[in-house]
Amino acid sequence: MDNLVIKIADFSLDFPAIQHIRSVVFQIEQGVAAELEFDGHDGAADHLLAYLDGQPVGTARIRKLDHNTAKVERVAVLKSARGFGIGKRIMIEALAFLRKAHVAEVCIHAQEAVRDFYQRLGFKPEGEIFFEAGIPHVKMKKLLTSQTGR
Repeated sequence: MDNLVIKIADFSLDFPAIQHIRSVVFQIEQGVAAELEFDGHDGAADHLLAYLDGQPVGTARIRKLDHNTAKVERVAVLKSARGFGIGKRIMIEALAFLRKAHVAEVCIHAQEAVRDFYQRLGFKPEGEIFFEAGIPHVKMKKLLTSQTGR
């Protein structure tokens, strides 16, 4: 898909586009309350923004939890752009970004409905299903090692 560009967002310039995507996907489609979706962590996080044909269609938030661990959150792709592998490309870019930052471990709280998507990317489930914003999730982790390139 040559017309897809994924970049590290400039928060001050790009947050309206990020906010729009997340509002549509999480608030409108999934019924997540705005105060849960926009939890005050955005300004201190890194964000990816995916553009298809020059239009913002997908995003992800990356937060460092400590020196060795990061969490990828709020992965969202607009319905009109789904089915083209954009979510996978966003995650590949997020993992590459974290490898460059020398992060050793990445965790996610994956919605149960997309657990297999994250497992195909090398994430391993940990623990039982839990609910976040009324949606079943599972905690997943992936170790990043430069030796394997994964």
